[in-house]
Amino acid sequence: MIVGTLLLGWATLIQLNAPGAFPIDPFFFLIGVTYALSIAYLATLGGVERFPWLADLQLGADAILVSGFIGLTGGIASYFSSLYLLPIIAASIIRFRRGALQVAVLSVVLYLGLVSGQYLGLFPRWLGEAVSLPSRQFAQYTIAIHLSGFMAVAVLSGSLAERLRSAQSRLRDASDEIQDLRAFNEYVIDGLLSGLATADAERRVLTFNRAAAAITGIPAEQAIGQDAADVLQLPRDVRARLATLVQTRSLRVECDYRTGEGRVLVVGLMATMIALPNGRSGYLFTFQDVTELRRLERTSRMQQRLAAVGEMAAGIAHEIRNPLAAMSGSIQVLRQELPLSEEQTQLMDIVLRESDRLNDTIRSFLAYARPQAISMTRLDVARVVQDAARLLRNSTDARATHTVDVQVPPGPIWYEADDNQMRQIIWNIASNGLRAMPGGGRLLLSVGLDTTAGDGEVVLSVSDEGHGIPPEELDNVFQPFRSSFEKGTGLGLAIVHRIVTDYGGAIQVSSTVGAGTTVEVRLPVRRGAGGASGAAETAPVSGRSTR
Repeated sequence: MIVGTLLLGWATLIQLNAPGAFPIDPFFFLIGVTYALSIAYLATLGGVERFPWLADLQLGADAILVSGFIGLTGGIASYFSSLYLLPIIAASIIRFRRGALQVAVLSVVLYLGLVSGQYLGLFPRWLGEAVSLPSRQFAQYTIAIHLSGFMAVAVLSGSLAERLRSAQSRLRDASDEIQDLRAFNEYVIDGLLSGLATADAERRVLTFNRAAAAITGIPAEQAIGQDAADVLQLPRDVRARLATLVQTRSLRVECDYRTGEGRVLVVGLMATMIALPNGRSGYLFTFQDVTELRRLERTSRMQQRLAAVGEMAAGIAHEIRNPLAAMSGSIQVLRQELPLSEEQTQLMDIVLRESDRLNDTIRSFLAYARPQAISMTRLDVARVVQDAARLLRNSTDARATHTVDVQVPPGPIWYEADDNQMRQIIWNIASNGLRAMPGGGRLLLSVGLDTTAGDGEVVLSVSDEGHGIPPEELDNVFQPFRSSFEKGTGLGLAIVHRIVTDYGGAIQVSSTVGAGTTVEVRLPVRRGAGGASGAAETAPVSGRSTR
């Protein structure tokens, strides 16, 4: 359209300056055809992807139009023979080398036909009588130059187009690979559990991954561009040491970090120098929240010290027990053989009573510090609870005002455990319940099977109507040597907690001051441990009640 418009303007000027010097009517007709075809091309542009032959048709029509322009402007003598190069170059861009050669061959055929028609007198009306044809030798020379030029341009432009297509394909593949690699790197960096941040030489944050934002509580958008030392709350001495990273290569520190919520975290940080894409040096910071790790380390060290102290205390208690037994025996012999006054007899009784109490404390402590060997057997927990209730009713802690009730299912509850340990769990908890009711009350022992959790749990429950436990003391009831009873050793519930923990169970204490306390022990059923499957014969906890 652009070339046609230029030719139209050029022909109009010629017609105005020299009327009759140019066959204007056919020329204008050809310009009109060019505009009409261009409009048709635009209308069919959307279907070229689906119908590729439309592009071939357009290229062929363009070559024919060029032949028309050349024919109207002198044929062999026309200055517009080079217009054939336009559809050839267009074909090389759209159809690459093959399309360029096809249009070049079509242009050669059209040009040969046009020139041959001129010399054979087939187009006298188009060219006019004023056009003088050059000699045949000159015409042959001109045709050879044009035809060789058409083919050379087709080969050259086609080769360049092929190379361009190959380069574009490689560039597209490389771009896709770069995008995939970039996305992969972003996924990896964001998937790290450690915080990662990069900064330039002025310590301005360039990148801030998801873990870094989670640890610090600062969004990445807000952190980028800020001073990395301020974002990470680095101490002054650490900031000064960052300047020496060129010599030391890396820096490892642990420092406190205060979040926006006021929590203080212990952050383990490593800083090193990196080369940025612009060729300058920068910083790489990797850090982790090691607060829980340090707490576990402190707990482990404390437990190790406590274990060492416990071993030593157990040894001392064992050594005290032997002379204590000798002293108690000697006092008993002296009490029987010596004539004592009433006051001396009372003093002897106090020594013997306190010796027995100290011996009981040492025995309980050794049971807590040095667990005895256990013998796993298949036992009926319901029967163990009933036996414990019978002993409690006849114990020294039971009064006439006490009532000991038992609530068990009609069938047995089989469980794989040590019989003595199971009896110790029930006895220690229930005896505390009796002591918590000095004025009397009801003590309820119950057992059942909860099948809603995993393979099931054996549930032991002891409820009393005693004075209750204050809320601030609930967390300390299983600590050793903590007892609210006058004659208690403070080891009963500690021993229960250790035994239940060894079985993988859990203890829950709920209490209301002045109303009573309920202790619930849950022991997980171990499938394949002998009689675990026998628990299927049991009924819910709300079974029969006995006294």
